[in-house]
Amino acid sequence: MTHATTTSMIETHPKGTTDVRVQELADCIAACFECAQACTACADACLAEEMVTDLRDCIRLNLDCADLCATTGNILSRRTGQNLTTVKAALEACRTACAECAAECEKHADMHEHCRVCAEACRRCEQACSDLLSVIG
Repeated sequence: MTHATTTSMIETHPKGTTDVRVQELADCIAACFECAQACTACADACLAEEMVTDLRDCIRLNLDCADLCATTGNILSRRTGQNLTTVKAALEACRTACAECAAECEKHADMHEHCRVCAEACRRCEQACSDLLSVIG
């Protein structure tokens, strides 16, 4: 789903957009799904490295982050009903996972380009979660 599609889906939802800042929500959804893909791909790339045993922590953090990002993106995509407590908890968990994964990938970024790319995606998602949390209270 492209960012434009995400924005259109939010704006055309029968619930409307009076209770949400569309741009921050769309940015966060897009960042979550992008990060989930980057983390999944990075874990796979780490598994293909000859020094795979040295990358165990990175792989684990990649997979945890990918799962939390995908789940958060899905939760944020649901506009029917209200579950702000769960939304905030998901955003906090996603932000934490992204920070931890980025920090680990940054340790390997000079040696593995896929870790650099993943760390950047994680930092963008971490920021997007923070931005959305700041506007939803």
